[in-house]
Amino acid sequence: MIGSALIVGAGGQLGRGLVQSAPAGATVMALSRTELDITDETAVATAVRGLRPAVVFNAAAYTQVDAAEQDPLGAARVNALGVRYLARACARSGARLVHVSTDYVFDGAGNVPYAADAVPQPINVYGATKLEGEVAVREELGERGLVCRTSWLYAGDGHNFLTRMLTLMRERPALNIVVDQIGVPTTVDSLAEVLWRLAGEELAGIHHWCGSGIASWYDFAVAIAEEGAARGMIGSKPRLRPIGSAEYPTPAQRPRYSVLDKRVTENVLGIESPHWRDGLRAVLDRHASGAAS
Repeated sequence: MIGSALIVGAGGQLGRGLVQSAPAGATVMALSRTELDITDETAVATAVRGLRPAVVFNAAAYTQVDAAEQDPLGAARVNALGVRYLARACARSGARLVHVSTDYVFDGAGNVPYAADAVPQPINVYGATKLEGEVAVREELGERGLVCRTSWLYAGDGHNFLTRMLTLMRERPALNIVVDQIGVPTTVDSLAEVLWRLAGEELAGIHHWCGSGIASWYDFAVAIAEEGAARGMIGSKPRLRPIGSAEYPTPAQRPRYSVLDKRVTENVLGIESPHWRDGLRAVLDRHASGAAS
């Protein structure tokens, strides 16, 4: 039984997912970025002390990977310093913290799924600042802190690869999509449910959660086109051309292979992650149903 929970960053896609998937009996307090700025240490301490949650979910993050290269201090304030403030406030109040991190803490040089105890080696500012946040949780909270890394997170709304692709596919007859970056798409619903379960089990340390299978961004885009067209969401399928990362240069370097090994988390919780394409179908079905109603 979780009791009371504070969700920080409740206005984002994961924060909304956590609110919507809260288990029966949980008292949920949700604060958006405008309601609680985690980079304000006094505000964080006051909120946690005043609300006295049993567990805090941190869904707040600086997630603009390319923008972080030009704004490393801004990314560090949210992803590292803000996390430390949350963890410190939780330590003082006796609350547990569930913090969400990323597959981008790894360099992508491997070719087998990364276990939770694999050595991080970030290759961009975003990944480096998220790793600093993980360290802050461990240093401030020890066994009352849990970090859950995830990958390629998306929902049927908000700003993510799925919604961006659906928009572009309605507007353009052809798209170039990167094919040499490999990971696993993960639905917000799936991650939110697992975060609640991890909190309920009072687990600590580092866990991984993502969809099953693997995909390139090109594979993901092809699936979006096929499933979106089948539901009448984009009209005719656009032509999709696979390209290498060198043909689509970005300010931030991305890992070539960032698949997460989630078997420990599956075993602990007694569940299996759905294949990423099944997750996509479920999200699109719900999105199409909501649009039609």
